[in-house]
Amino acid sequence: MLENSFGITFFLKSSTSKTNVRYIYLRITVDGIPKETSTKRKWVTDRWDQKTERATGGKEDAKNLNFFLDAMHMKIQQHKSELMLAGQLLTTQKLMDFVMGKNVSKATIVQEFQKHNDELLALVEKGEYAIGTHVRFKIAKKHLKEYLHYKYNVEDMDFRELNFEFVKDYEFYLKTVKNISHNTAVKYITNFKKIVLLAIDKEIIATDPFKRFKAKKIKIHKKPLSS
Repeated sequence: MLENSFGITFFLKSSTSKTNVRYIYLRITVDGIPKETSTKRKWVTDRWDQKTERATGGKEDAKNLNFFLDAMHMKIQQHKSELMLAGQLLTTQKLMDFVMGKNVSKATIVQEFQKHNDELLALVEKGEYAIGTHVRFKIAKKHLKEYLHYKYNVEDMDFRELNFEFVKDYEFYLKTVKNISHNTAVKYITNFKKIVLLAIDKEIIATDPFKRFKAKKIKIHKKPLSS
């Protein structure tokens, strides 16, 4: 996907008030289309440098504000990169919705896994899949849920918390704590990967935590039976 023209600007909003206190606004521009919103923070005009778009001086309040603005800038940049890596169209509205918390998915891992399994069972009843397929996904969900409780002490987790480390640790858990063979562990991870790919298609998450994960089945050479 081609890089879009893109900009993030912080500025003090003009006011009819006679005081020198102003709201700090954020402006995001993509391909020449700008949108603005308040950061809900206020600052004084004589302690603001518009060239750096940050508070001036070494006082603690200035440091705290600049830390807040730096963090917001970084999160927007990160979300922009995630959208582009996922091949999604980058727009000002998408980035602004992210900043304002709109259209943020609340989907969770176990919830989506169960939804998939329920739909799969309905197709089994229609004769489109074998019951064994549903059983495998049911067991895969059980292992994943047990892993969440073992590793994070939670019953479920926001899909957006998934990353490469989560996947690697899950593989290690299956092989060690659950004492599952390599090839069987790969099967359960592959089942989980299907749920993740569906979440990407639904735009629940933008990036694939399996992107750098490599797991292949090991070919087992069976010895011939002796006569």
